This record gives sequence, structure tokens and C-alpha cells, in this order.
Amino acid sequence: MAQVIRSRPNEEEFALSVPVVIIGAGGCGLSAALAVRDAAVDVLVIERDSRVSGTTAMSTGLIPASGTPEQAARGIEDSPERFRDDIMQKTKGRTDPDIALHLARESVETIQWLRDRHGIPLTLIDEFLYPGHSAMRMYGSPNRTGSELMAALEAACVTAGVDILTNARVEGLIVDANDRVLGVEYVRPDGLRERVGCDALILACCGFGGNWDMVIEYIPELKDAVFHGHTGNKGEAMAWGRAMGAGLADMHAYQGHGGLAAGHAIPILWPFIMEGGFQVNTDGLRFSDESQGYSEQAVKVLSQPGHLAWSMLDQRLHDLMMKFDDFQQAEAAGAVMRGTDIADLAARIGVCQSTLEATFAEVDAVKAGSAMDPFGRDFRGKPPLASPFYAAKVTGALFHTQGGLVVDSNARVLRENGKPFPNLFAGGGAARGISGAGADGYLAGNGLLTATTFGKLAGRAAARG
Repeated sequence: MAQVIRSRPNEEEFALSVPVVIIGAGGCGLSAALAVRDAAVDVLVIERDSRVSGTTAMSTGLIPASGTPEQAARGIEDSPERFRDDIMQKTKGRTDPDIALHLARESVETIQWLRDRHGIPLTLIDEFLYPGHSAMRMYGSPNRTGSELMAALEAACVTAGVDILTNARVEGLIVDANDRVLGVEYVRPDGLRERVGCDALILACCGFGGNWDMVIEYIPELKDAVFHGHTGNKGEAMAWGRAMGAGLADMHAYQGHGGLAAGHAIPILWPFIMEGGFQVNTDGLRFSDESQGYSEQAVKVLSQPGHLAWSMLDQRLHDLMMKFDDFQQAEAAGAVMRGTDIADLAARIGVCQSTLEATFAEVDAVKAGSAMDPFGRDFRGKPPLASPFYAAKVTGALFHTQGGLVVDSNARVLRENGKPFPNLFAGGGAARGISGAGADGYLAGNGLLTATTFGKLAGRAAARG
């Protein structure tokens, strides 16, 4: 149970005290820990699981950055201002433009810092655009997986001398009358309770996607969704914040996904959509403009019969997707069906042949410029799908929440009146993101942008004291 424990000055005596404590060993927590160690300050990361993982390990591990040297070398025009404008357009102006620009400006240094100082293998992906991004600005590890990114971050933390305590669930924050955090109380699997003191605390324990009561309260449209995130995301950061009078914002915001392979819990990522693929329901009919974004597509898929859809690809798109570890896993698990032609594919997936053939013909006509797409999608420049064809049965999923504690440009948690707490910081899913108020404002990679960049900023500020 998340609680705030009030303590009088000098009343608490801690057997152990460290300058900085971080709750959560995901992408945000480990980035923050590296930033603290850069200043030669001791830090303790407390993780509830037996190993480091978090939501980051379940992601594609992609981080956007704008105006980088690598972009310039490839002739890609981009800037923090352009990235900020993309964010504001995607959120329909429903996020803080100053924070959006600040993160966009910091993103360049975040990539360079992680790669050049700490050996995280990040390179620019310049093969396709992600929904809502007007420039190719995504960085990822060689296999483009969050688990690979987390392994690199953990190795960097070992090298930097970061202390990580696993199998320890923080249940209480110990604070004084002025809301200065004095320490934390955690519990071990055997029930043993211990306390550790600190000069600064960073909340990096993500959001509330694993707390279904909170999901239903704040995001009721996802009542039929599959949760494909870290089950330890119980919303403790928000609970502690509420108890201390912290500001909360955008609690209805989240990253969904309209392409989780049904029965396999493997995401079918969106590059195939952006390069001309599409989705049909179990009747063989399209039902949306899929290119608007995979996050808002989750609710659209959930509104279809059986809460299901089929993602449609051809050999060209299949070859593109095989560059992603997730799709390789889906292929190996039997989640991807192959048909020599549309009739064969329809028979294999149990969809009416004539309806599916008509849908393919309608998409081909739109791509050829002889018809308008009924959902307003722009297929210009995308070739028609050609046999053999592939399909994957998918459902709508919740990946992680995007609302949370309101923070300033240094990741300091703010009170409801806008003033910062003395020594409390937050980042990643624990903090308000830059996705606006719902699902349609999420831009690919922005979860890890706020995790790594707010983590970096929080670690640096906490180390300064």
C-alpha cells in the first residue's frame, strides 16, 4: 500500500542513507542513475522485481531526437522547433508547449550522452516515417527492442558503479512537515521492512497501467483491452503525489496499440501500415484511417466484432517487418498467416473471400488515384499489395499510461499551486507526458523520450542537491 509517513525533524534514524534514491529500475530509473553517477554522487535504485526490466523492456526501445548530426549527414531536415510543432499538432495543442520544446531540445544531447558517454548502441533509423513525425528522427539499438536497450543501460550502470537493490517494493515515503523527503520504506518478499534515508528522491516507477481499477476510472474506453505492459505499474507515484498535494495532469492519456497479436502478446509494429498496409475486421472490411497512429487505433480495433482485426501485408512489407525482432517472434509463434493469393488468404483466416477481394480492390484504386479513401487516408506513393499476402490477427491493447505528476523542466515535482517540492523528482510514466489528454496525442517514441530525458534531467538536478 502506497503511503506517506509524516516524521518530525531528527525523529528518524536511518541505518543506511544515500544522497539519491531512485524508485524503479526501468529506462527512466537507470538513465537517472547514470546522470547521478556522472557527478560522482552515490545513488541507490530500488526495484520491486528480481531483475531490472520495467515497461521499457516491453517496448521497441526507440527514442526520437531532433536536429542531430546524423540527420544532417543524411540530409534530413529537422529541428527541436519542428519536433515541438509535430507534438502540438498531434495533441491538438493539449500539452505544455514549453515542456515539449524543452524535451525536443534536450533529445539531441540525450542520444549523444547515452551513446558516447555510456556506450548505449543507438543509431538513426532512416527507412520510414512513424505516424505524426514529419522527419525521420527515431533512434534505436541494433535489434530495435526494449530488452536490448535495458541490457545496455544495466551494463552501463554496473560500469558506473550504480547500486541496484532488487526484490524490494517501496510502500512508503517518509517526509517532514515541509514535504521534504527524508527517506523511503520498502518491504522484502519475506515481509521484512527496512528504511533508507536520502537527500533527494526520484520517482521512476512508471504509471498505473497495471492497476485496473485506476484504468477503468481514468480510461474506461479500454475496459476490453489487453494490458501489454509491466504489471508492477500500480500508480504508487500518483498516490504518493496526491497525498502530498502534488499536481496531476492528463490522467486520461495513454499509449495504446491497435496491433497486438491476439493470443500471442506480441506487437505487430506500425511500419507496415506507414508503407501501405492496412487493417480489416473479421468481416473483411476496413474501418478506419490506420495511418493516424497505432495508439488511437486500439479503441478502433476494440470496437470491431470480437474486439479483433486482421493486419494485411504483402511480401514487400513482410520483408520490411522482418527487420524487427517483435515481428520475427510473431512469425516464429505462428501469429502470421500466409496466402498465395487473396482467395487462399481469406480461406486461411476465415474471412469472406469476395468481401476481402473487394476491400483489396478498393485500396488499390485509392493508391492508383482513381478513388478517394472513405476514411480520408492518404495512400499516395504506396504501391498496391502483391501476392503472396500475409495477415496477423490483432486486438487493441494498453501499453502504458501517459498522465501523472506535473514536473518542471528539471523534472522537479510541482505542487497543485505550481511550486516545486524541496527534493522530489519524477520522470517517465510517473510524470505527466507530452501526449495531451487521450490516446490520439501519442507520438511514437515519446514514452522513452520522457523516460530517458526526464531521467537524465532528474538525475543531474538531484545530484546537485
